Amino acid sequence: QIVSDTSTCRRHVAYRHLDAYRKWCKANKFESMLALDVKERKNAAAVMSAQQGSLDPHLHEVQPGKHVLPYSDKLFREAAIEWLASTNQPIQAFDHPSFKKMIDTASRATTV
Repeated sequence: QIVSDTSTCRRHVAYRHLDAYRKWCKANKFESMLALDVKERKNAAAVMSAQQGSLDPHLHEVQPGKHVLPYSDKLFREAAIEWLASTNQPIQAFDHPSFKKMIDTASRATTV
C-alpha cells in the first residue's frame, strides 16, 4: 500500500524503529526529521538565541593617553605649593631670582 502522507510514515518510524532510524541518520550524516527531533533542535536553537551575548571578544584595553591640563593660575599655584612642600623648600624659594627665572622661561614654552 502506498501512502502519500509522510507524517504517517514518520510516526510509524518514531514508534517502531526509533533507534534504528537514529543510527541510520548518524551513519549517513542525515538530520532526523522525526517530530521529536525537530522540536528538540528548535528548542535548542531558541535557548541559544535567548542567551545574552558577550562583549568580551570585542573589547580591548586602551592605554591611557597623557592628558595635559590647560594652564591656569590656580593650577600653577597648587603645583608650586605641592613642589614647595614635597621638596622641603622654604617659603622664600618663591621669591628667589633663579626660581622666578625658571618660571619665566617655562611660561614661554610652547610644548610640554
